[in-house]
Parts: sequence; structure tokens; C-alpha cells
Amino acid sequence: MRNLCATVSYEGTEFNGFQSQPYGRTVQQEIEKAIHTLTGEEIIIHGSGRTDAGVHALGQVFHFHTESAIPAERWAIALNTRLPKDIVIREVHEVDLSFHSRKSAKRKTYRYTIDTGKFPDVFGRRSAFHHPMPLKVDAMQEGLNALIGEHDFTSFTSIHSTKTSHVRTVYEAYFEQQGHMLHMYITGNGFLYNMVRVIMGTLLQVGQGKRQPADIKRILEGRSRALAGPTAMAHGLMLMHVEYPDGN
Repeated sequence: MRNLCATVSYEGTEFNGFQSQPYGRTVQQEIEKAIHTLTGEEIIIHGSGRTDAGVHALGQVFHFHTESAIPAERWAIALNTRLPKDIVIREVHEVDLSFHSRKSAKRKTYRYTIDTGKFPDVFGRRSAFHHPMPLKVDAMQEGLNALIGEHDFTSFTSIHSTKTSHVRTVYEAYFEQQGHMLHMYITGNGFLYNMVRVIMGTLLQVGQGKRQPADIKRILEGRSRALAGPTAMAHGLMLMHVEYPDGN
């Protein structure tokens, strides 16, 4: 038995999320189907975490156990020839049997992109939320700073969250402007259901002048989803990369 770890990119528009569902197309199901076509094995892959319907990934990570003798370096090419064009395996390597893509992960980084141009970017429309009105980015950054550190993020997760604890640590979070694209990068030890999208939806209200930067700290301390803003659109969100201890 071998344990293989893979990094995958996908354009999430046509998917009902990463994880297998009883209905709708998912990334996991497409990859498992490709592995079955390649090796004949009925394999279940395990992702570093879920991404919602419409959310993209540049560096999602998953692992799986296989009896196949195919060299690790050949898996990416072999699977990509069997996968749809909106999924690309970037790299595969063998890891210790104790490695688990979710449990072994130490840091994850997400990016949320806002298209601030007067007209939507026709080429970026599937990966950026178009907001043509001016935003107070400095105020948004000030509000974002209040989320850095270890906190209970109950206010910034869905009421449908099933996690027993909403305490998470945000290591860094910042905005970066590239032309008319405004990116928010946020890195943490883990993220709750809809957490980044609720943060972004609330910060957009700060950028519009509907809230003050100081409100973010008050919302955080209130530990109630009702205090925060709306959940931002899924298509602006991308899982950038997942970090593991050295050796994996």
C-alpha cells in the first residue's frame, strides 16, 4: 500500500464543490473516476478541506492510498489526460502512510478577488466579484487587522457550521491592488464554513462606508452571525495553497 499526495488546481464554476455530493458535479468525483480509469481501483481521495460550489483552487491538496506501482512522477500526466479541462493535477509525490492531507495541514491561504473596474473584466469574470463603485481600502485593511490572531470566529461562519469549536488562528491578512483587481489574502491554521466569504462581505460594507473599521472587532467579540455582513459571492474566492511540515 502506498500513500500519494497530490496538488490540484480547478476552476470551480461548474462544480458543486470539491467534496462528493449525492447530486451535482464535484471535483472529488471527477478525480476518483480518473483514478479508476487509470488503475481499475475504487479509491476515495481525501482533500485538505472542502471548497464550496463555485469556489476555485490553485493549490488544493489531497491524498489517497493505492496498490498501483505507477511511479509518483507519472501520475500527474496520466490523470490529466483523463480529467476534464477544468481540473489539472499539478504534482504528485509519495508520502508516509501517516500523512493526512487535512489533519497534517498547518497553514492554508485563501485569496478573495474584487474587480474594481468600471466594466467587468470579461476574462476574469469567473474568478473575481465585480464591484465598480469606489472602496475605502485603507478602512478595509484596518478592519481586517482586527481578525489577526487567535479568536472565536462564530460571527464569521455560517449558522450551519457543524464544528464543535469556532476558534481559529489567522496568521496574516492583507489587501493587494493589482491594476483594477483588489485581492484579499488571508492565511490561517484552518477556516470555518463560509468564513472567508463572510469576512469579505462584511469588509465590503466597511469599504462602502456602511460600517466603520472598529465594527469588525465588535462583531468578532459578539460571537453572533447576525452581527456580520452578507456572505460574499463564491466565485471571487480561491484556495491558493496548503502548507505542511517539512518532509511532506
